[in-house]
Amino acid sequence: MSFTGFPEAALDFYDDLEIDNSKYFWEQHKETYKTAVAEPMAALTDALADEFGAAKLFRPYRDVRFSKDKTPYKTHQGAFVAVSAATGYYIQIGAPGVRVGAGFYEATPARLAEIRKAIDHDRHGPELVRTVRKLTKAGWEVDGQRLKTAPRGYDADHPRIEWLRHKSLFVGKDYGFDEVIHTADLVDRVRKDWRATKPLVEWIAAHSAT
Repeated sequence: MSFTGFPEAALDFYDDLEIDNSKYFWEQHKETYKTAVAEPMAALTDALADEFGAAKLFRPYRDVRFSKDKTPYKTHQGAFVAVSAATGYYIQIGAPGVRVGAGFYEATPARLAEIRKAIDHDRHGPELVRTVRKLTKAGWEVDGQRLKTAPRGYDADHPRIEWLRHKSLFVGKDYGFDEVIHTADLVDRVRKDWRATKPLVEWIAAHSAT
């Protein structure tokens, strides 16, 4: 199946799901999910796999075991291409449209220690800062879980303390309802943006081998 764009029905599906997140709604519209969301997402990531690798499409079901929110279904469809543990490229579609991202979304204590060691390094640390700042100038937003204080073993006045505080680090960009999301040209748009984030992904992978 070739990717020809996400149909309007994909956005409508998630608009409605946010209003009625129930098993009844899902059962009545699961064919729409399949044809308007899941199949196009698979086709899109397949078209990018030659350069970035195979993607994992996340299940649409929420894990509600430990959550106060018991709504059963996710209100977006995500896909992730792993380069190393919890590190790689991301894309999702939901009611707000399409969003892309890249970085690492979690790390074991050992991996996080290695990343912080690299951030502290006088050559590797500034390299990361330059890479992320270049992305922000190009319109990417920086996000991730952060400590409120300096991590143990690092001074609060460290020149890269804002980066050392990160427990996860990723960048994201919204396409929203841009007409491109409904066309085959979305493949080239995502390819271009994922390429732009490759230095960040490769930096993380290189400095978190533990």
